[in-house]
Amino acid sequence: MSSSTNADESAAGIEVGTVVAERTVQLTRESLVRYAGASGDFNPIHYRDDVAEHVGLPGVLAHGMLTMGLAVETIVEWLGDSGRILEYGVRFTRPVVVDADSGAALTVVAKVGAVDEATLRVDLTVSHGETVVLGKAQVRVRAGA
Repeated sequence: MSSSTNADESAAGIEVGTVVAERTVQLTRESLVRYAGASGDFNPIHYRDDVAEHVGLPGVLAHGMLTMGLAVETIVEWLGDSGRILEYGVRFTRPVVVDADSGAALTVVAKVGAVDEATLRVDLTVSHGETVVLGKAQVRVRAGA
């Protein structure tokens, strides 16, 4: 993960357009099984090719909430305190297909989208290959001291 600014700066010191964090996470089928166990979401489209194919999907899909959680986690180190997150929302726009052999690389780029005196809006671009998989992924955070 790379960070190009310090989250503890005042909101006035952070400019719109600044990339504050980015990373790539490699998902595997094991990742999906572990998430299913933690979340209780054992829908077989998240681990069985035959079921995914039977319901017309392009393959086994990552859980949407796993994708959402991995995306927001990208900014936690930059923030220094996840308690600074005030709101987070996304639209699930495209599935993340997790190949049995190669898995799936999920890339997240976090960029400042808006600044006011007390908060920042961080826009997350979340992609799998060339496809953006979360739309309007925005995190409102309390500005640093």
